[in-house]
Amino acid sequence: MELLYKSTRNSDCKVTASQAILKGLADDGGLFVPTFIPKLDVTVEELTKMDYKEVAYTVMKQFLTDFTEEELKKCIENAYDSKFDTDEIAPLVKADGAYYLELFHGATIAFKDMALSILPHLLTTAAKKNNVKNDIVILTATSGDTGKAALSGFADVQGTKIIVFYPKDGVSPIQEKQMVTQKGDNTYVVAIKGNFDDAQTGVKNIFGDKEFGKLMDEKGFQFSSANSINIGRLVPQIVYYVYAYSRLLLNEEIALGEKINVVVPTGNFGNILAAFYAKNMGLPIGKLICASNDNKVLYDFFATGTYDRNREFILTMSPSMDILISSNLERLIYFIAGQDSEKNAKLMNELKTTGKYSITDDMKAALTDFYGNYAKEAETAKVIKDIYDNTGYIIDTHTAVAATVYKKYVKETGDTTKTVIASTASPYKFTRSVMTSIDEKYGTWGDFDLVDELSKLSNVPVPNAIEEIRTAKVLHDTVCEADEMKDTVKKILGI
Repeated sequence: MELLYKSTRNSDCKVTASQAILKGLADDGGLFVPTFIPKLDVTVEELTKMDYKEVAYTVMKQFLTDFTEEELKKCIENAYDSKFDTDEIAPLVKADGAYYLELFHGATIAFKDMALSILPHLLTTAAKKNNVKNDIVILTATSGDTGKAALSGFADVQGTKIIVFYPKDGVSPIQEKQMVTQKGDNTYVVAIKGNFDDAQTGVKNIFGDKEFGKLMDEKGFQFSSANSINIGRLVPQIVYYVYAYSRLLLNEEIALGEKINVVVPTGNFGNILAAFYAKNMGLPIGKLICASNDNKVLYDFFATGTYDRNREFILTMSPSMDILISSNLERLIYFIAGQDSEKNAKLMNELKTTGKYSITDDMKAALTDFYGNYAKEAETAKVIKDIYDNTGYIIDTHTAVAATVYKKYVKETGDTTKTVIASTASPYKFTRSVMTSIDEKYGTWGDFDLVDELSKLSNVPVPNAIEEIRTAKVLHDTVCEADEMKDTVKKILGI
């Protein structure tokens, strides 16, 4: 049965999976969601006999029904290859009473690689299927990780250009260097004077500008997105939760049918939404534990039922989560509103005009799958040190936010269900914050001296993603104001 996608703001607008991937965002500004969440069509025991690529096909074929078996398998084969530095793609590491799902073994050492390794292949396949003659311009805002992963995935992909906007002072030094040294004739990186929310709002405004869209079409271009607002980003993220459960069963860490909890450090809400979709596909997941940093807009939402972005934007040591407008939450709001697009559109308009909205008691009652909490900076640093001191295992700052919240959850509820923590980035990506958390003496060390010391402490070789930027030349140095983003895109495209 073909699965179609509809807009969260207009249920009458229905498109195929390939069309949703191509468009990125619906014309009405809504996000594409499946008309229903399909069930897994194999048993969990059957999944234990599959490798990552086979699990990926089993999950993704349910969502991307207008892709042929040959097309989808080719996309998967091209994505999950030697660019990952482990055969297992997403290994599980047992440490400190939880299972850390390491999602950072791809080319840019962050979880975004899991989806952005396949998105270019899905997108170019979708373009052929829909007879697209225009060049596709990927327009993306990043809080640090999506940018480099998207640039890496789309570099020199024929028929595409990619423009990434990032907040000038809102990413780690390693993240910035990864982006500004990116090679590829079709890659463009722009720093904005502002924060991630400014960048994300600017990108959404460009997408929603109908006149600009017409001009783009006249000049032979069309926009798409590599952010998690694109369903082609979200679907591949469901895979690793299904895979993690199958490995726990294979390794006899859990019994058949035993529920697990999942903890996700959360900014834009896509990664935890993927776990929610996995649960609704039939995967035995209990609680979805949403971990925030000091920008605790999601924690406050789960606690009160009111989403309010009218607050100070705080720069933290977990910058990929420094977000006050969690775009993917809209997909969950639509779901708990009984898939009422009118109701959802009204709430999203309130967010746009007043900066906040409140859900009904019935909608709040539908959030029982979720638990929210947050980690202060000192708590994040302490958990990095404690886990290293107790186990020798070193985690990054975002994963540490999740580990902190997990400990709070267990203390608060007494729930000792076996738990998978999404480990979303390599500690090498946030070396300075990680190392100074372990010992303040590292505060005066140079960035790459810290990299070498981290390798010694962790017994983990320095990833290629870090080695290659040691001496890499800066190729992108464009900076603009947040309100100059559209003009910057025009200049880049020569229109």
